[in-house]
Amino acid sequence: MLFGRYKKNPIKIADKQVKDWKYATCGYCSTGCAIEIGVNEAGKPVASRGVGGADVNRGKLCVKGIFEHELFTSAGRGDQPKMRNEFHEDYQETTWDTALDRVHKEIRSIQEKHGPDSFAILSTGQLLTEEFYTLGKLTRGLIGTNTYDGNTTLCMASAVSGYKRSFGSDGPPGCYEDFEHTDLLIAWGSNLPEQHPIIYWRMKEAQEKRGFPLIVIDPRVTMYAQMADIHLPITPGTDIVLQNAMLNVIFAEGLEDKDYIEANTNGLDELKAEVANYDPITAAKICGIDEGTIRVVARLYAKAGAAMSIWTMGINQSTHGSDGVVGINNLSLCTGNIGKPGGTSLSITGQCNAMGTREWSSCSGLPGYRLLEVPENREEIGQFWNVDPEFFPKKRGLVHTDIYPAIETGQVKGLWLIATNPMSSMPNTERIRKTLEKLDFLVVQDSYADVETTQYAHMYLPAATWAEKEGCFTNTERRVNIVRKVTDAPGNSQSDLWIFNEVAKRFNAENGDAVNFPEKSADIFLEMGELSKGRLVNISGMNHDLIEKQRGIQWPYTKEQADAGEIPPQGGKRLYTESTTFSYPDKRAKLIPLPFINNNEVPDEEYPFWLNTGRLVEHFHGRTKTGKVANNNKYSPTPFMEINPDAAQALGIQHGEYVRVISRRSDAVVMAQCTDRVSKNAVFIPFHFHDCANRLTLGLLDPYSRQPAYKQQAIRLEPISDQKAAALLNKESRKF
Repeated sequence: MLFGRYKKNPIKIADKQVKDWKYATCGYCSTGCAIEIGVNEAGKPVASRGVGGADVNRGKLCVKGIFEHELFTSAGRGDQPKMRNEFHEDYQETTWDTALDRVHKEIRSIQEKHGPDSFAILSTGQLLTEEFYTLGKLTRGLIGTNTYDGNTTLCMASAVSGYKRSFGSDGPPGCYEDFEHTDLLIAWGSNLPEQHPIIYWRMKEAQEKRGFPLIVIDPRVTMYAQMADIHLPITPGTDIVLQNAMLNVIFAEGLEDKDYIEANTNGLDELKAEVANYDPITAAKICGIDEGTIRVVARLYAKAGAAMSIWTMGINQSTHGSDGVVGINNLSLCTGNIGKPGGTSLSITGQCNAMGTREWSSCSGLPGYRLLEVPENREEIGQFWNVDPEFFPKKRGLVHTDIYPAIETGQVKGLWLIATNPMSSMPNTERIRKTLEKLDFLVVQDSYADVETTQYAHMYLPAATWAEKEGCFTNTERRVNIVRKVTDAPGNSQSDLWIFNEVAKRFNAENGDAVNFPEKSADIFLEMGELSKGRLVNISGMNHDLIEKQRGIQWPYTKEQADAGEIPPQGGKRLYTESTTFSYPDKRAKLIPLPFINNNEVPDEEYPFWLNTGRLVEHFHGRTKTGKVANNNKYSPTPFMEINPDAAQALGIQHGEYVRVISRRSDAVVMAQCTDRVSKNAVFIPFHFHDCANRLTLGLLDPYSRQPAYKQQAIRLEPISDQKAAALLNKESRKF
């Protein structure tokens, strides 16, 4: 029998008139979904679909990827270089030669007056890997500034730091296939269904087959927490207390993997001495999880045949972010859950190519996880690039979050921002606004001319976005996949690679064009492959065509494997699968004691609520892209906060009303959404909206990673009597 709408008005899928499908990798989050873009007879992108033969997503896409083809015609794109004069008057269009000549002149002028490190360069996690590599070569090999970093410091630096401290190198040791082998999964500060929907689908499909328990640790009752077998609503910023208490139980009850610890680690005695201070009774008073639950979770984890831990920003974006990652690694190492199927410590990365910048941009060192502090690494890259190794600094310079204070004090006079928008992404927005106004020269290189930071720039360089160019991304599980060019960039905008190479020509001419800069992305990738030989991040067996044929290849994949005809597996590869293969000189991992020092901003009488920030499934970062795609923006076009109904009633706040949110930094206007997903002393605000969440955030920094604490700050709430005026203020937060 036919029913209702199906009978009377059957739904028809519009024929998009696709003539050809072009291969790419999604340019939003780090999942690394293989995607195809359909183009019509005129060559216009008109549709998106997942690639069924790709292991990562197996044909599926989330709501962002489904409409990704609409990015190419979205509003706000820049299509001509623009400059302001020394009086900072209105932008005037100019030629590329004029613009890039001025970039070269301004950088050298600032460096001559104030020193080589007085000019800063900040990149992103959204360029192609070949572009990252070229920018690193330009910055380290020609410009010579050590004030160089990426905005990945805001999201992944704690994971990088934690991996380095525990294992001796960055590089997530696990893979998505581990979901299919694990006997227990703990998610630390991760709302996987909204942050990374396709990874969540992989996990959920595996859980339905294997029936493993899911434990979610999060102050908020997220979508993921609602699906968990056990939800631990931890006090914000106290994850390492819970981790130490779990180890306390594991050691007290003899549940550790003694053989694995003895064969693979150092530091057991020191770790045991520290966790002895965190018995479950003591820990419960700090982290808010009752002692019985701590014991149950510790036993479940230690007794599982293979136990897997994942995390995202809930761990990383904290004053204890790096320690939180080390704490997860401590648990994994003490139970033998590294390097085996289903047993891993897997950081779920944020941006589409945050891994690419970690591996190849030279922000924190030199290409291929090399360190500036190691003379042999400097010598090796110097010879390969034809650069005097003494030209390289001997240690890392200022990181992203330390560069802005250096601008305030006059240490940094110029800044080149590449696909990053600190007026949206940095904490304490009002302070950043004043900081940018102090610069002698600010150049913004971005696909969108309407990003807020262009208001403070002396120059704007229009760059191609995503599949308007060609090259590779690396995803969360170390899988390298390719983006093929789908369409041309608008107007006179150019790829980031072209811009870097053109700037390089101007600096290279100063020393007789000694440094080679290949123009083709495929050739750059082969150069990177040569540099990867013998490194943990070995990609020497890969090339662009093979990557597309295999729908992505995980590193390491060596030239020796390729020459022997070894076909890269579609499934997962793991690091540290054999004893004593860690990256420290003695090949052992470190167990690191983690004392807890509570330096969070906590609620008090004046500011009685916790403020937590995070993602929505339909949006990405500052909505520069998704806010202009109707089928994404329609789900949440308005800045809002989640507030507990009891707390709202006590303050006289109605569901749907606008509310003033006040921190010690500034204030914002948001719409109240009453929900039991947050506790009575907490609110949640998505970070996607300009001039909203990050007006309020504090930005205390982790001492190791220098990553800001976006998740723990104190606020107060005030009802607003004039709702019409509040609506106008709220509307400003939706602008670009």
